[in-house]
Amino acid sequence: MAKAAPRFVCQSCGTAHVRWSGRCEGCGEWNSIVEETGRDSAPGGLGRGQRKAGRPIELVGLAGSEAPLPRRCSGILEFDRVCGGGLVPGSAILVGGDPGIGKSTLLLQVAAALTGGGSGREAGLDCAYFSGEEAVDQIRLRAERLALAGSRVQLAAATSVRDILATLDNARAPQVVIIDSIQTMYADSLDSAPGTVSQVRASAQELIRLAKQRGFALLLVGHVTKDGVIAGPKVLEHMVDAVLTFEGERSHQFRLLRATKNRFGPTDEIGVFEMTDRGLQEVANPSALFLAERNANISGAAVFAGLEGTRPVLVEIEALVSPSPLATPRRAVVGWDGGRLSMVLAVLEARCGLTLAGKDVYLNVAGGLRITEPAADLAVAAALVSSARDRALPEGCVVFGELGLSGEVRPVSQAEARLKEASKLGFTTALRPARRRKDKPEGSGMTLREIRHLLDLFDFFAELPE
Repeated sequence: MAKAAPRFVCQSCGTAHVRWSGRCEGCGEWNSIVEETGRDSAPGGLGRGQRKAGRPIELVGLAGSEAPLPRRCSGILEFDRVCGGGLVPGSAILVGGDPGIGKSTLLLQVAAALTGGGSGREAGLDCAYFSGEEAVDQIRLRAERLALAGSRVQLAAATSVRDILATLDNARAPQVVIIDSIQTMYADSLDSAPGTVSQVRASAQELIRLAKQRGFALLLVGHVTKDGVIAGPKVLEHMVDAVLTFEGERSHQFRLLRATKNRFGPTDEIGVFEMTDRGLQEVANPSALFLAERNANISGAAVFAGLEGTRPVLVEIEALVSPSPLATPRRAVVGWDGGRLSMVLAVLEARCGLTLAGKDVYLNVAGGLRITEPAADLAVAAALVSSARDRALPEGCVVFGELGLSGEVRPVSQAEARLKEASKLGFTTALRPARRRKDKPEGSGMTLREIRHLLDLFDFFAELPE
C-alpha cells in the first residue's frame, strides 16, 4: 500500500506546499496553510514507482452526425433563460449566493417543476435532492410552505461522496441531481475536514465525473466568502460548465440570478425573481418592478435604459449633491462602481465647469440592482447635473451613453432594443449618443435627443422650464 504523505495546502487558493509556512506563496494569505494527509499517488491513481501502459484514445472529427443534446426545460422561464434554454444532460452547474438569499428554495422549486409537480414542461423526470445541511423533515417543511409537498422529488440527507456515488452509479440514475451544498460533502480518502480546499475539489471532481458518465444534470450549491466569491478553490469554477450567482438585497423583495460562466448559453444573462411567502415568483417585466416606486418630479433622478445579457432593463439612478461640512467631501455609491463615479465627477468639473469639489455626492441605483456596463455614464451625469442644478428631468425621459475623458458621449450597443423597451413602458423622450453612420434609424416613435458632448446635456437642462 502506498505510504500516506503529508501535504500542506492553502485553504484560500489551494496552493500545495512541501512544508508549512506562515504565509502562502500563491495568494499571500497568512495562517491559511493546513496539513492534509492523503494517498501518495500520481494522477490517475498510480502510485510512485508504478508504470502502467495507457489505453489508446480514439480521436473523432469536429463535425459529428449525432443530434444535439436535448434541453430539459423546467418551465421556470427565468431559470431556463439564465441556463441558456434549459438543463443540458451531463452538465454541471454551480449556484452560489449569500446565506439565506434563496438558493435552496430556488433549486427545490426547479426540481419540483421538472418532476411535474409545478409548471414544468418536462413531465416525469426523476430528480434527487441530496442535502448536507438539512434533515429530510426540514426539507419537507419547506416544500409544504411552497405548496410542493405533492411533487415526486427524491430526498436524502447525506454528506459522504462515496455513498452518493454508490446511489447514483447505476442505470436507473435520476436525470437531475442537486447537491446542497458542495462544501458539506467529504471524501473519505482524505483526512481533511469537509469544506477545505482539498475536500471541495475532490468531491466536486468525483460528482462531475459521474454526471458526465451517466448523463444526468448536476446542480451544486456553493457557499460564498465574506468577499462575495464562491468558497473553495478557483478550480471549482473551471470544473463546472456554468456558474450562476443568486444575489439581491435583504431589504428588497426581488432576487437576481446571474450567469457569470456558461458553456451552453450567453453569459451576463439574468433572471429576476420576487421573494414571497409562497417562494420565488418569476418577474416577467423587471423594468416595471424597478420603476414601480418612481417619482418623476424630483431632481437628481434619471432613468437608465440598460442591458443585462440579452434583456433590456430600465432602472432609476438617484443622485444627491449637497454642501459638505467636512474637509474631505464624502463619495458614497450603492449599485455602481465608485471609481467610475470619480471619473464622471472629474469630467464634469474639468470639461463642463461644474464645481463639486466641496460637496458630498451620494449615488444609488434604485431597487438594489448593480450596474456594470459603461452605458450608464450619461445617466449618472444627468442625475448629478439634475441634483446640482435642482432641475428635474422631464417625465418620460430615459438616458444612456458612455462618456470619454474629453467629455464626448460614445455610442453603445443595441440602442434600438433599449429604446423599444422604454417605448413599451410609456417613455417618450430619450437622451442618447449620436448614431453611427451604419446604424439604421430606430422606429420606436420616441423623441430622440442626441448628446454628442456633455455640454449638450447642459444645454438640454438650460432649455427646461424653471
